Amino acid sequence: MLATVFDTKTMEFLSQAGEPAVPLHLLVVDSDPAVRSACAEIASSLGYVVESTGDLSNARSMLRGHAADILLANLPYNSTSGLELISEVKLLYPQTAVIAMTASGSVNAAVEAMRCGASDYLTKPFAMDELSTVLDRAASAQLTDNATRQLREQLRLSQGLGAMIGRSGEMEKLYRILSKVAQSSHPVLILGESGTGKELVARTIHAYGLNAQKPFLPVDCGSIVPTLIESELFGYVKGAFTGANRSKDGLLVSAEGGTVFLDEIGELSLDLQAKLLRALQEREVRPVGATHRVPIKARIVAATNRNLAEMVEKGQFRKDLFYRLNVVNLKLPSLRDRREDIPLLAAHFLDRISREHGRKFTLSDEALRTMMRYDWPGNVRELEHAVERACTMSSGPILHLGDLPTQLQNHGLESRRATTAGDDANESAGPQLMTLADMEKQAILSAIRTLNGDKLQAARLLGIGKTTLYRKLKEYGIADPLNDE
Repeated sequence: MLATVFDTKTMEFLSQAGEPAVPLHLLVVDSDPAVRSACAEIASSLGYVVESTGDLSNARSMLRGHAADILLANLPYNSTSGLELISEVKLLYPQTAVIAMTASGSVNAAVEAMRCGASDYLTKPFAMDELSTVLDRAASAQLTDNATRQLREQLRLSQGLGAMIGRSGEMEKLYRILSKVAQSSHPVLILGESGTGKELVARTIHAYGLNAQKPFLPVDCGSIVPTLIESELFGYVKGAFTGANRSKDGLLVSAEGGTVFLDEIGELSLDLQAKLLRALQEREVRPVGATHRVPIKARIVAATNRNLAEMVEKGQFRKDLFYRLNVVNLKLPSLRDRREDIPLLAAHFLDRISREHGRKFTLSDEALRTMMRYDWPGNVRELEHAVERACTMSSGPILHLGDLPTQLQNHGLESRRATTAGDDANESAGPQLMTLADMEKQAILSAIRTLNGDKLQAARLLGIGKTTLYRKLKEYGIADPLNDE
């Protein structure tokens, strides 16, 4: 039976194959019963939950009843039915990975399948390890995407972590890393400029980690004097110093298996660095003034906006402590490196402020355009403060350039002068006047393009309902806002 599908590399591969970490649902669609049976047998042995059918209409019904994680579909020679199925699946179930099977020599069919949304293809007859490799590729991508989607949905639903927002490539990479890091207990070093959200990332790692129910204990190493940091981290006994009227456990002990977040770790003195290193290596601390040691069990997440590697070279930070903390390294992107997230973040802050004040606030086109062009040296924190300031200063529901902080106003005025100078240079072309309808159309198009086609967010930024937005698009005859000129 297997010889009709596979070449001479046969069943001995089955006994060596491992199973995916999470069982995935595979649907095999092929009119040849032998092919269906062979593929189902191999996939089942690899740990997949498998269903199969030879009828396209039946395949559609099965997908409606339970959307498959992976679809393995045959493309009949000189037929468009298989391509139509792939297109439908990617439209209705975009999370389903599609693998196309084609007859030998029908490379064009495989190319068309990829254009319709297939992520991979197999040419018959194929070896057993070929099928395993292709399924493994699809499964790895599927499990990673599922973990990313799950984390992002948790972040979206969590009131405390909702500010972790972004659809840029930089943020997508961060979500993928976080979904893995959160499930380990290794130390993590978070690097990034001030205002990029290092503590938020640390809280996310803890909240979706293995000991989320245990304490999350932050300490700012840059704002506490060294003697107090030592007692904060390691604790002290009664009478250790003036004012120590009772013994107190340090944060490394109080965490009880939770997370201790060492913010601005680069500000620790070399003496404290040595004591912290010893505590992490020996998994125990000696409280200030004590002669005994206390065992600790805490995950360490550290953060800094300084270049620790450079500090190590200059002798300002211990190399051994750096390597101890740098097991997992997360580099947070600056806001200027993910400008496409600015409208999403602004909309999030506006929604929160609107709920708090009981008033609806929206950004004018010029204000949003200025925010998109500004470099944000203070990153997300500066953006949040700018939106809060604009809402406070605004006399109406629409936030204009004049409501923004001075540095943004100056940036906007400079951009306006540059634009005016460019217009003056082209005076020979005559004045370019726009009707109100044209201005409204351009504002709508600008908002949708800025938000990569997200009409709901665009409507929120424009201060109109989603129904109104769709009606306006229809009035202006805009079928595809991303490509309409």
